[in-house]
Amino acid sequence: MRQPKSPDLRPGYPGQVNRPTILLDCDPGHDDAIALVVAGAFTRLIGVTTVSGNASLEKTTRNALLTCQLLGLEVAIHAGASRPQIAEPRHAEFIHGASGLDGPALPPLTREPAGSDAAGFIVESASDHSDLWLVATGPLTNVAAALLRDPKLADRLAGIAIMGGGSTFGNVTAAAEFNILSDPEAADRVFRSGANLVLADLNLTHQFLLGESHIDRIRRLGGPVPTFVADLLTFYSTAYARAYSGRAEGPLHDPTAVLALSHPELFERERRHAVIELRGDHTRGMTVVDSRGSHRGEEANLDLLTRIDAEAAFEVLLAAIHSYRGGS
Repeated sequence: MRQPKSPDLRPGYPGQVNRPTILLDCDPGHDDAIALVVAGAFTRLIGVTTVSGNASLEKTTRNALLTCQLLGLEVAIHAGASRPQIAEPRHAEFIHGASGLDGPALPPLTREPAGSDAAGFIVESASDHSDLWLVATGPLTNVAAALLRDPKLADRLAGIAIMGGGSTFGNVTAAAEFNILSDPEAADRVFRSGANLVLADLNLTHQFLLGESHIDRIRRLGGPVPTFVADLLTFYSTAYARAYSGRAEGPLHDPTAVLALSHPELFERERRHAVIELRGDHTRGMTVVDSRGSHRGEEANLDLLTRIDAEAAFEVLLAAIHSYRGGS
């Protein structure tokens, strides 16, 4: 049961909530777990699918189950691909820890997956919901498998919101971002699918940095879910400091793909053409975005999110967390 909100702590709600119908394909992962927090608060979340990425499939599925259990979200969770189409599996223990969700004290798991055919669940869900958005915050292996299984899926989906890529830099190599580099062949299929694509890349997500002052505001909300999120962000920001910048702050990647649908007024966007590099010795997995303004390029295939109102987005995040103050 969720407890009533305390007026003195209630964050602001910038803009209107669209409450889109979404299926979240994810690889929890700290920021994926927080994307679930936002999705549960501000969307019609009809299900979750998991993929190997930040951790092994066994761990990402467990983490999705634990997060939904803690949030009290009664949605079906279907496990998916345990490895990329071609490449060897790649994980991110240096950011997310051995479990993929290190930091918080987690309760005993009492839930089980509803199935192990994520691609099938995606196809079925698109048949059942004509307004379905697929939100993909991990490697795109499940999404590509679903598109291959149902050649009409791209047209039946309202769209696919993706967290991945970097139009000017990477975070695993100089050119490539983790989700895309983990399965470039899958990403290539998705980018060429003709689906209505929205892309939150590293250029966007690195505008949404959370540090100690943000974590303190979350923790002061009180309750199991704010504590869970604050503990996640404490571990995550410390890991980012150790691995990258030296500053205890981390970009909150995955929630931006949800917020782009629930709170589109937080963003600026541009129509662009993008492809995935599959063969370069130094550029495999690169998201190549055509940003030429004065040349005629290929027809745009996605909306590239270019700006986020980070201050307002944090208030929306606080509001999402606040809605769970009673915990479960």
